[in-house]
Amino acid sequence: MAAGRGEFFQSLLAGLERKPTVSPQTGRQQGHGGGKPGHGRGLPGAGRGPPNPNGAQACRRRKKRGPKAAPSSISMNERSSQDPVTGKKKAGHLKVKPSVCEKNFVERLPSEIKAKILSYLDASSLVSISHVSKHFYQLANDDVMWQKIYMSDFGSQIWKPKLNDGAVEEDPREVEDETVGHWKKMYFRAVAGPEVIKWKRELRHISLYTGLPIQTEWVLRNLNVCWHLTVCDCWGQETMLQQSRAYFFESSVIVCWSGSSFPNYHDINSIQLHGVRKETPKSPKAKKPGWRSLILNLDAKAQPGRFIGRDRLIKLMLLPSGVMIGIWRGQNRVAFIVVSLHFHKLVEKSLLGSSSCPYFEPVDRPPVDNSDPEFGLHGYTLHFVLHTTGTEIMSGGFCNLSWHPAQIQRGLMELRVIERTNFSQHRLLSGNIKLPWKSEVLEGTVENCCIMTLTLLDNFWKPFWCVSSPITIKMSKQPVSFDYDGEHFAMNYHNPDGQVKMKLVWLNEQKQFFLISLTVYVSVLKVNRHFSRAY
Repeated sequence: MAAGRGEFFQSLLAGLERKPTVSPQTGRQQGHGGGKPGHGRGLPGAGRGPPNPNGAQACRRRKKRGPKAAPSSISMNERSSQDPVTGKKKAGHLKVKPSVCEKNFVERLPSEIKAKILSYLDASSLVSISHVSKHFYQLANDDVMWQKIYMSDFGSQIWKPKLNDGAVEEDPREVEDETVGHWKKMYFRAVAGPEVIKWKRELRHISLYTGLPIQTEWVLRNLNVCWHLTVCDCWGQETMLQQSRAYFFESSVIVCWSGSSFPNYHDINSIQLHGVRKETPKSPKAKKPGWRSLILNLDAKAQPGRFIGRDRLIKLMLLPSGVMIGIWRGQNRVAFIVVSLHFHKLVEKSLLGSSSCPYFEPVDRPPVDNSDPEFGLHGYTLHFVLHTTGTEIMSGGFCNLSWHPAQIQRGLMELRVIERTNFSQHRLLSGNIKLPWKSEVLEGTVENCCIMTLTLLDNFWKPFWCVSSPITIKMSKQPVSFDYDGEHFAMNYHNPDGQVKMKLVWLNEQKQFFLISLTVYVSVLKVNRHFSRAY
């Protein structure tokens, strides 16, 4: 047997090494089996079966068809453009084969496989992926998938009503609700139901000093709410950071992030701020992701930052919405990021939004009073604070503020809180204006910077304009008042809703700042929209 196999492989190798020869009868090339009869593809020999009786008939059929056409040198695109009947080229037709990168393999997957992949996501991720396209919106809103999520989280807490003996007639609207997104609605009702009622009850008590809920800090701490920062660079790579520190004040909270995983400052493309509620897992091994609520989505390229201060180690850049970035001097690396958040609706913004859509405050306009010709122009209350990350520099409450239509300038209404000529209103600042900072290993202080938190209430004691942002002080070129002996300074802030202007004097004897002027400007459009007026 071994000798027979050896002879067969030797003959096979010899046949493969033969060069094709040209047949003198047909002029065609013969294959490897066209030589001497024996072991090979010619006549049957050792190691081959009996000849095929149908082989002669197959040869006669091939002769009737004629010789096989020679391979054409026409490209695939040219052959696809020929007419299959006439063989002529089709005018204006060129078929291009799509490249591999142009194929959307995700869309080509069967719906069952995509639904299976999405079934491993949590509720927050499903809400996020539903914003990708209409197709993913339909997949992410599958009722069976949301039923499994609901049963895994609230399966043991299902409440069923007691049925009466009589037949209950079903409302067609309720039947329709059960078929279209029923379990998704049930899930969010269960999530936001009892706990929302509980913490909203805690936020009912309003401070007579700030006009904000007294228990805001307590609710945020009790619900285990923290804030995560997502930084995306120019190449699409995202870096998510958990907060390093948080400093609470009476009407705002300062959140800080520090570390070495930040991208370079000039490579930052966007910054997202999410409120995250960390739920305590039922078992130590279970790691359930917290619910993410988008608070801020900042495009760093469309809204670049501006320089506001420096010390011997870092320089500060201020971006819109109160985002402050510390950069190591002489380098492009980010040392820390600081965001100041106002307490107004901060609990709702941190809990009731989704990972891709922020919480929108419902419009609550006051009732229109047509009997008052100056409705919406008087009865304002201002709570104003200047502070750092650790101490309070100045805090004050100002009541019965008003303005007149004649004071409208450049679409802004002027509200004089502290007048330069009224010495009884001037305020002494406790401490210097400086902003301490801290990274993982180093810390320092930037002079002439602090945080301003402003809460303007309307005559119905409702928050009308709320701001919390870093602010800088600069020396004035001309003296503001000749009643004080010292250097004069100015602090200004502005955003689309309004402006804040302050005048200060540095008292050399006391070594402190004196606030001698504070003016708040509010957009006329904001006033008209809130009070349904046309000033």
